[in-house]
Amino acid sequence: MKFIRPILLIILLLFFPHYLKSDETKKLPSEHEYNFYSGLFDFSDKGKKSTIIGLQHQNENLTRESFLGTLSPVTGAMITTDNAAYFYTGIQAQYKIGKVNLTPSFTPGIYEQGDGKDLGHLIEFKSEVQLSLNLFENSQFGMSYNHI
Repeated sequence: MKFIRPILLIILLLFFPHYLKSDETKKLPSEHEYNFYSGLFDFSDKGKKSTIIGLQHQNENLTRESFLGTLSPVTGAMITTDNAAYFYTGIQAQYKIGKVNLTPSFTPGIYEQGDGKDLGHLIEFKSEVQLSLNLFENSQFGMSYNHI
């Protein structure tokens, strides 16, 4: 008989869980930003023009304010339909003008020719300028031009 109370208490706690109010239940915003993109690689060369897709990552916790703007590191990769690939890491600056963002970047990286255009070296440098529009809180739509 003296074991019935502890058993009932255990059953009560197991089968009737309680919601605990805590500040830790607030959802934190993601510190990672992923950019998916597609376009044309070497659009001005009729012989080596190809479609490109890519992914770029930016960690929002690593941003720094400076006289050059909001600086942050970026890392990414792109591949063309001719199996040329470019893996890169570098730095970008972000300038917010209302809902419009202007983002220039410089990223050294490793280029693999595949069946695509021969750029001459394994290590190449990509400079880019991106113009985007803030559509919603967590989404943007934009376009960019880059040169490798």
